[in-house]
Amino acid sequence: MGTEEAAITMVNYYTTVTPHIRNVPVFIQYSNHKELKTDAGNQRTQAVLQAVSAVQSGGSPSSDVQEALAAASSPVLRIIIDNMFYPVTLDVLQQIFSKFGTVMKIITFTKNNQFQALLQFSDPVNAQQAKLALDGQNIYNSCCTLRIDFSKLVNLNVKYNNDKSRDYTRPELPAGDGQPSLDPTVAAAFSKDSSSLLGKIPGALNPLSAAAAAAAAAGRVALAGQTGSSGVLLVSNLNEEMVTPQSLFTLFGVYGDVQRVKILYNKKDSALIQMSDANQAQLAMSHLNGQKMYGKIIRVTLSKHQTVALPRDGLDDQGLTKDYANSPLHRFKKPGSKNFQNIFPPSATLHLSNIPQDVTEDDLRLLFSNAGGTVKAFKFFQDRKMALIQMSTVEEAIQALIDLHNYNMGGNQHLRVSFSKSTI
Repeated sequence: MGTEEAAITMVNYYTTVTPHIRNVPVFIQYSNHKELKTDAGNQRTQAVLQAVSAVQSGGSPSSDVQEALAAASSPVLRIIIDNMFYPVTLDVLQQIFSKFGTVMKIITFTKNNQFQALLQFSDPVNAQQAKLALDGQNIYNSCCTLRIDFSKLVNLNVKYNNDKSRDYTRPELPAGDGQPSLDPTVAAAFSKDSSSLLGKIPGALNPLSAAAAAAAAAGRVALAGQTGSSGVLLVSNLNEEMVTPQSLFTLFGVYGDVQRVKILYNKKDSALIQMSDANQAQLAMSHLNGQKMYGKIIRVTLSKHQTVALPRDGLDDQGLTKDYANSPLHRFKKPGSKNFQNIFPPSATLHLSNIPQDVTEDDLRLLFSNAGGTVKAFKFFQDRKMALIQMSTVEEAIQALIDLHNYNMGGNQHLRVSFSKSTI
């Protein structure tokens, strides 16, 4: 702080009011330092940058610089992606990180509901340079933020080459586990388009065009006329006694703006769902395929249809087709909306917002219990307009979201429900 008085005022204030950052209490006390010196760290960063450029231009770094580099000598980076609105794949990571050196191996996985990767360079200097340039950058406009650390591992052991893991030094590895091994056209398309991911400034990431983002997803390149480039999904193994266009609109609407829904007349356990674009379709598919809805595990795949047709004028299809193009309930209408940053996989914990001031915890517990589930935990945010509620299973949470998103709480205030990455 600027003065001791300011520091004393701050400590006194926060002793009585515990501050919270991301729902975690933070405690503040005096330090033994009289002042902070920040130059040393900057010198070290500068030294590392000089070392990297020296190595790149064929020279060798000085001894003090070598020490700085030795402090982070692993060639393996651990990468976490925050706010993953668009799918990020192994190929996208290879594309970005290979600007800094030879990428030898990548392993991707999901941990704590977050997409993570381990990526091994041929040389620790390249890993250092990539971390300095890319940590905190967004892959796409205002989402998919890279968080990069050094891994304790110094070598990755890759058994299979597929869309989850890859050893670029051993192309002969099997795909394993029924995973598709990647089509050579994919690699070719990515190498042609390398300029779109990173700009001319080192470390500045340009937003990918929406089409390229969709292509990056699951290693599918949406070349013109090829399937997989439309925004239409085929959903099968639905519970035909229970499912309605509205329930599908609400669930799939968590991952994009649903335009039309058609439950198939001759096969009522299947439906076509048209999203706004191919990115949203890809996102919904990656999050909802294999989830349980009304007691059945649903299958979600990309459809070969480009659009969902409405019934011809005058024909009654028993309400199986619904047009939602002008629905006021679309979550992603506003460009740059906060909702883009709060897209998470289905989870047992739900985030509630737009709660009227007079509604109590008991009211909400009762409402969600009546949706056919067991409420395990509940927590209001400080302003009481938002809360977290934890159901006993993901399936119960999905059911509660379908039943209670946009529920009228009185006074024309409609409850908003989405999946949360937090637990209570």
